[in-house]
Amino acid sequence: MFDLKNYLNHKSRVVNDTLENILLSTQQGETINKALKYSLMAGGKRIRPILCLAATEAVDGNPKDALMAACALEMIHTYSLIHDDLPAMDDDKLRRGKPTCHVAFDEATAILAGDALLTMAFEILASVPFENNGQAAKWLQVIRIIAIAAGSRGMIQGQMLDIASEGRRLNVSDLESMHTLKTGALIEASLQCGALLAEADKAQLGFLKTYARNIGLAFQVADDILNVEGNPEVMGKAVGTDKLNKKSTYPSLLGLDASKQFAQKLIHQALQALETFDNKAEPLRAMATYIIERKR
Repeated sequence: MFDLKNYLNHKSRVVNDTLENILLSTQQGETINKALKYSLMAGGKRIRPILCLAATEAVDGNPKDALMAACALEMIHTYSLIHDDLPAMDDDKLRRGKPTCHVAFDEATAILAGDALLTMAFEILASVPFENNGQAAKWLQVIRIIAIAAGSRGMIQGQMLDIASEGRRLNVSDLESMHTLKTGALIEASLQCGALLAEADKAQLGFLKTYARNIGLAFQVADDILNVEGNPEVMGKAVGTDKLNKKSTYPSLLGLDASKQFAQKLIHQALQALETFDNKAEPLRAMATYIIERKR
């Protein structure tokens, strides 16, 4: 039987060690270094980089080949959390059980730390050594995929839609569109990049894209549910904030039980997309279930 806990722990250690080394090799000023490390090494789940590495393995590739892409994705995710927590956005005081970056330091430092992580992500993507033009073209494609997912056609647009929706009731279709951009885009990019770097064929990429879209949306549904009934001590952040901020969420539109059923349906569809893959995709199968069963 596949041991997901051991797999996640191992991959997290690999990602964390690599991120530590990247920070050491890109030293800036003392204050910004502290802020970068404070947020990046705060004990996140590392879902996006692990999905990237797992996608590489699923198509019989070497996860080491995708490690820099995986770390860049985590940097971009962390930058987005720093900025989401700012007073001008969600104004959150806790993240991963610790004061948010702007609380631990100050607002200006938090903005600059987020900016630094975003630009550093593309610095390391552009610094990967390669032996031939084919590899160069592949990495250029990865950079483009991540840039689109993180930018105004992906995560940024999703965040803008989220801000614009506060205080008004969305329909389920609009909510799905928003979260496909805000949460799903970077998750989809994680799987797509991992698979591309392992020379996945067109059919494999298509199945992994379907898997990614379903787990990306399921991830957000699970987050919405946790914001209603999660344990703040386990989650490391406040609950009930969606209702307080009058946000449209799956529980507010569908109800709690129907939201849980919808998440299960999405995971079932994700698992169906992996039916043509062999046991090398077992980590992806296990992670799909983990996404809706997690407590934080």
